[in-house]
Amino acid sequence: MRTKLRLLTISAIAGAGVLALAAPALAHVEVSADKTTAGATDVTLTFTGESENPAAGIQSERVVLPTGIAPADVTLVKAPSGWKFTGNSDGFTVAGKALKVGTDAVWSVKIAKLPDGETRLSFKTLETYGNGDVSRWIEIQEPGQDEPENPAPLVTLKPGPSTAPAVPSAEPSSAAPAVPSAEPSTAAPVAEPPAADSSSSTWWIWVLAVVVVLAIAGGVLFAVRRRKPAN
Repeated sequence: MRTKLRLLTISAIAGAGVLALAAPALAHVEVSADKTTAGATDVTLTFTGESENPAAGIQSERVVLPTGIAPADVTLVKAPSGWKFTGNSDGFTVAGKALKVGTDAVWSVKIAKLPDGETRLSFKTLETYGNGDVSRWIEIQEPGQDEPENPAPLVTLKPGPSTAPAVPSAEPSSAAPAVPSAEPSTAAPVAEPPAADSSSSTWWIWVLAVVVVLAIAGGVLFAVRRRKPAN
């Protein structure tokens, strides 16, 4: 009987220890996007800061924007009641009266345009509780690696249409042959006039030949008349 009680006690302590170790790992700051294509415009990002502090509620969330998104391009969509949105030099903050203990912080912002050519956007976040405790979700999640202990909220994007520059470059090449091919067709009739000019320019040769023939004939006639004896 004592052995069974000892085993039950050990199991209970071990289970409590496992839960204690696992509890902090469950808390994160997550983010999702309503449009997941690089270069998309008017994109709404929804953040969820999971409460992990048993002694105090969440009071503020400070988000550092990834490269390619300017603070001026971010506007508030919604936040916990009474919280205000403030732009920073590298991101923004939503803050207000501390929420009830165990209540998650949920807020949404609109991004004017997502960066072109980017497929992974990390939003480093500092989560502050009413008692001053700070959870730093700032570790970048690298592709192919295990999730870090304090991962930054991550949005994975699909490549946008701006990654296809081959289309405009093909247009000039297909249109280029049409320009020179049109020029010879317009120049071909121009070759005919020289033939007409060369035929019309020989008229004086014929006139000269007629004059020469007439002169010879006149000379012969004159010579014949001189040879006739006078009566």
